[in-house]
Formats: sequence, C-alpha cells, structure tokens
Amino acid sequence: MENTILELQFAIDTFYFLVMGALVMWMAAGFSMLEAGLVRSKNTAEILTKNIGLFAIACTMYMIYGYDLMYGGGVLLDGISGKGDTYSSAADFYFQVVFVATAMSIVSGAVAERMKLFSFFAFAVIFTGIIYPMEGAWTWNGEAVFGLFKLADLGFADFAGSGIVHMAGAAAALAGVLVLGARRGKYNKDGSSNPIQGANMPMATLGTFILWMGWFGFNGGSVLAMASKESANAVAMVFLNTNAAAAGGVIAALILVKFLWGKADLTMALNGALAGLVAITAGPDTPTALEATLIGAVGGVLVVFSINILDKSFKIDDPVGAISVHGVVGLWGLLAVPLTNSEVSLTGQLAGAATIFIWVFGASFALWLAIKALMGIRVSAEEESEGVDIAECGLEAYPEFTK
Repeated sequence: MENTILELQFAIDTFYFLVMGALVMWMAAGFSMLEAGLVRSKNTAEILTKNIGLFAIACTMYMIYGYDLMYGGGVLLDGISGKGDTYSSAADFYFQVVFVATAMSIVSGAVAERMKLFSFFAFAVIFTGIIYPMEGAWTWNGEAVFGLFKLADLGFADFAGSGIVHMAGAAAALAGVLVLGARRGKYNKDGSSNPIQGANMPMATLGTFILWMGWFGFNGGSVLAMASKESANAVAMVFLNTNAAAAGGVIAALILVKFLWGKADLTMALNGALAGLVAITAGPDTPTALEATLIGAVGGVLVVFSINILDKSFKIDDPVGAISVHGVVGLWGLLAVPLTNSEVSLTGQLAGAATIFIWVFGASFALWLAIKALMGIRVSAEEESEGVDIAECGLEAYPEFTK
C-alpha cells in the first residue's frame, strides 16, 4: 500500500511539473506576439525568427552544459541526476530549461530593429549555456559565489525568479543596448525622443494575455510539489496571488497614465500587467491576495516612470520596455519579499540582487563587445531603414502592406 501511495505521488508530481513547464514554454509564444506587435512591420519576421531560434538554442545549450553547470547533473552523456525522490528528474530538467529560454527572451525585444540576427544567436549560446547557469548555481542551487559566500546564508530568497530570471535577462539586455546604441531616428540632436509606434497592438495584447496565462506555470510550478493537501493549497494560493498582482499592475498603470497624460495608454497597461507579474514572482507564496495586488500595483507604477526616465533622461532605446519591466521591477520584486516573509532579510535580497546584476551585466557586456569585434552586432544604416526582415531573413511578414 505504501509503495502504491509513493508511486501515485511520483506520478502526480511529475505530471504537475510537465504541465507547469508546458505553460512556461507557452510564454515563448507570448514573448513572440508581444515583441512582434511592438516593433514596426518591416522588422516583424526577424523578431519572430529570433524568438524561435533563441528557444531552440536555449534548450540545446542548457542540455549540453548549462544544467550540469547549474545543478551538477549531466544530461547528454551521463543522464539526468535526480534532485528529489517525488518526481522524475527528466521533468525537472524540462521545467528548468523553459526558464532559461524565458530569461533569453527578455533580451530579444530590447535589442530589436537594429541587431544582426546571428550576432544575437551567438550571444544566446553563451548566455544560456554559461552566464545564466552560473548565477542560477549561486542562487537556486545554493553554491558559494566564486567560493566566497553563500547567498542563502545572507537570507536571500527568490521563489520563482524576479531576480534570477527576470532581472538577469534585463541586465543582459541593458548591456546589449549600451553596446548597440539606439535606433536611427529615435533621438534628435537636442536630446528629445521620438516615439516609434509598434505595428500591431492586437498582437501585443494577445502576447500579454499569453504571458499572463503562462505565468501561472512559472510561479505555480515553483512550489515544486502537488501531491498533498498542503502543496496543492500552496499552488492554488500562488495562482491567486499571481493573478491578483497582474491585475494590480494594470489598474495602477492605467490610473497613473490617466493622471499624467489625461488618457489611457495601451502599451503602459500591457507593461503594467507584466510588471505586476514580475513583481510577485520573487514571493508569490506568502502574501495575502490584497498584499499581492499592492505589490503588483507598485510594479505598475514603477514601470511607467522607469520606461519614461530610461528613454528621455538616459537615452536608452528599448522598443518593448523590457529593461524596465524585468529589471527595475524585478529588483522591486526581490525587495518586496521581506515585507511578507519574515524569514527573508532585506540585506540578503540586496546582496543577491547585486550579485546577479554585476555578474550578468559584466559578463554580458564583455560578450557583446567580443561579438561586436568578431562579427559586428549592428546592421547597416541602409538595412535598418529598409527593415531587418529583408536584410536578415530575406522575406517580409506583411508583404502586401509594405509595398
């Protein structure tokens, strides 16, 4: 009887991991639709190619080396070493690999409309195979940072990756944008900024809803168990808080832009939803639903101000607002955890955030510079004007509308 119960628990938890992982994998479609909607039509095919290409690269590199570096369990030659006795190790690998792809997807939108496709892919190889797994080993696997100290000993916690996934992706994106430079025509000689409208708002909205849905797997799967009353209730509470935070982010962003500009702004509402989701990801297991809503609402306010400040004051050209949504709000998500979880320290959260940012930004900046020197990272001015669809992919996403 006992063996039957254990086998049933194993089957339920394994199935739960696979379903949650499939939801996170579906976020790849969300990022694709969101980014395709927020770039100009002449760059749509290339951004879609980037998204499917990076997903394949992430899955392959994490299988070849990244998982072993992060958790010490080989995949290709040695099989997958188990992390627990209650679910399949292969299911664990699948759940982990889709997180790597999510982190890399964040970079895609920030460098859109002016980067060479295969330079981006070259970066993806190293980021998903080495840079992300290194900081993952220091955080989720509890290894010492360069052998010096353990973040867990300082009281650091990141339930599903506000810092480990989202802020890390934003740090890599920021490094890329700084090396790459702004799109042509984005800024005037006097320093003023020109808005560049995305081509397809329905597609961007669809992408946001897909991401919202996928986030239930992202956070819910991070409970790491389902086959008991306690763990099932924990998953349900994480789902509830994830949804509440997203709603709070939308409402706060809409109210703020109405107050600031006198009218609604769809792109800010979409980013408000994503900001709420990023904000709650570091600690969706401990807040009440109201607290989760307020955490998400703060994220929605922060993202509106951050997008405008980075654009107008710092001249950082991020077509989709990824650095603000995932970086600035990712930091807020980490800092919000001690507000509802007394076992987590603010000092530990700051140390963890600094470690993640310094490593990922520094390593990414060096890698972007190396790629720039070896193969170049930016398309020519003529190719950028024509659209990177033709220059990099040889086809257009909307040929009947662009002739």
